[in-house]
Amino acid sequence: MPIAEHIITLQFFSRIDDGASMRALIFDTETTGRVEPDLIEAAWLAVSDLKTLEVEEQFVQRYRPDKPIEMGAMAVHHILEEELLDCPSARTFTLPEDTGYLVGHSIDYDWGVIGKPDVKRICTYAMTRKLWPEVDSHSQSALMFHFSKDRKKTRDNLKNAHSALADVKFCRILLNKVILAVRPSSWEDLWEFSERARIPETMPFGKHKGVKIIDLPDDYRKWALNNLTDMDFYLRKALES
Repeated sequence: MPIAEHIITLQFFSRIDDGASMRALIFDTETTGRVEPDLIEAAWLAVSDLKTLEVEEQFVQRYRPDKPIEMGAMAVHHILEEELLDCPSARTFTLPEDTGYLVGHSIDYDWGVIGKPDVKRICTYAMTRKLWPEVDSHSQSALMFHFSKDRKKTRDNLKNAHSALADVKFCRILLNKVILAVRPSSWEDLWEFSERARIPETMPFGKHKGVKIIDLPDDYRKWALNNLTDMDFYLRKALES
């Protein structure tokens, strides 16, 4: 059954109402794998106050997929198919109706797994890469070590890093680091920063891989826009601008 509970959290800011009527969900999934993934576990922390990230509700639930779990995925999350036989179907998952923003590390993957609902996505992976480019890895676990004041404790906590509920709790810590750095005035403001952070500054592939997009030859830029029809949305924005 779903778990819902209130959690007392440290308040990093005094409470300020930013006027948002929709909640943000810090969200994560575990799935059957990378190939057309089915949901097998979903977890979220509901927060509305941007300044404190006080958790209003916590949810975690496992689901029964319609396809086998890939061995690679099983090796990561350690969830077995036989443990899911009595769980609700993955097709029954829905977000709460008052969800305005979905927050996560590389959130587009999890958003896609649940059917790409009509909510705005805030990507902590993109924002941390933008804010701390000097870090050699921007995986969630690597960033937890980067910000840690007690790495032995962090190492012990990260042993559960591929549980969806553990991951959203870690993501909340990273989200707080981003908020302290950016000081957004609202969830919309934070979403806009996330959108800007997603736009690449260098070409990620091809003969100009690694070249700053502002330095690309005009003829190549035009060719890419006209011929690469399956181009990433944010790369297209970078080339167009």
